[in-house]
Amino acid sequence: MNPNIPKPSLFGLQYSNRDFTRKEAWGKNCFNSSFPASLCAYLHSRNLESIYLKLNSSLTVEHSTINTAQAYGLVPLSNNLFYAFETQFTPYQQYVLGTLPGVDLVTQARDTGNCLQALEIKLTALPDNSTCDLNEDEYGSELVIRPDTIVYLACSFAHILKNQPWSRPQLINDRFSKILDWTEPETIIPYIPLMIDSIDSLVTLIAADQTPFLMQPIWKTQGKSPKLSEHCMDVFIWSNLAFSRLFIDAVKTEIQNFGRVRSITRQARTVIWLFKMLDEAIAKGIFDYRKIIDSLSYNTKNDKAFAVSGRFTHVYMTSEALTKPIIHKQEITNIILGGGQNLLSPERRLDAIIYNSPNLFI
Repeated sequence: MNPNIPKPSLFGLQYSNRDFTRKEAWGKNCFNSSFPASLCAYLHSRNLESIYLKLNSSLTVEHSTINTAQAYGLVPLSNNLFYAFETQFTPYQQYVLGTLPGVDLVTQARDTGNCLQALEIKLTALPDNSTCDLNEDEYGSELVIRPDTIVYLACSFAHILKNQPWSRPQLINDRFSKILDWTEPETIIPYIPLMIDSIDSLVTLIAADQTPFLMQPIWKTQGKSPKLSEHCMDVFIWSNLAFSRLFIDAVKTEIQNFGRVRSITRQARTVIWLFKMLDEAIAKGIFDYRKIIDSLSYNTKNDKAFAVSGRFTHVYMTSEALTKPIIHKQEITNIILGGGQNLLSPERRLDAIIYNSPNLFI
């Protein structure tokens, strides 16, 4: 390769476990985490911050802002920052039996090798199918969550509790002693509201120590069309506690509407998973996530933990960022560098749009 010709790269990702001069680093699975990591580095270079969704003392999700250095644990353009994609966040290994699953992004300090932050990444389209026919100020993005994300959620709780031994409650107490078979839906359903109460009590204790957990960049199109909006990108970052509301609030809504939990939906099952993981972590210091997920499936596949539509996420994400995201579409050329767009495999909607928009890079 001619040294005078710029090499394909992504802004800010100088040191990572992906080689962006190779086409495989631009495949559908890689791009959906690499591009968001680069986007956040670009925000930092422009002195812009992400929208931070965190939980307040009333257990309500509220908005603040967070800079990328806070989210990554180090300045994103630092020569000491290493971007490790689809890697284990090794500080959490101590909380799980067996092998810890990987997470979308682990930031590391190059000089020490220490892990700084673990982030799940969800690159989401705006609007989704459930909101594309609504007014623009009602747009929302779908989130599909995998079981491994719930493992990391439980680990993030356990990590906080390790440093707060005085706040460790016993999640399972006399209220749950009559449960003889956790695999039987009819036995478990009446206890789900109590599980939520127990989790909420724990969340209240650790609210001051919530941490960045899931990065959700949005990319906005002109309604249903495949054309990017002029202002097309922004970033939301969910704290671990705010993220828990996505499934807990869904179950609470069912209880409010019908007076009870009618069945074990994916959201209700996720409540059970988190409850069991946390109880084992608190009681034993370690939990068997594989056994919990595999044995407590309740006749529903474990390919995903749960999904929520844009109509549901809109309630939490309502902001100017949904109507006028902060990044203009022309700025994509400041993020994808050195002809990287030519290495994209147009199998996902966003990279397909960029691949088929060569005029952006003129």
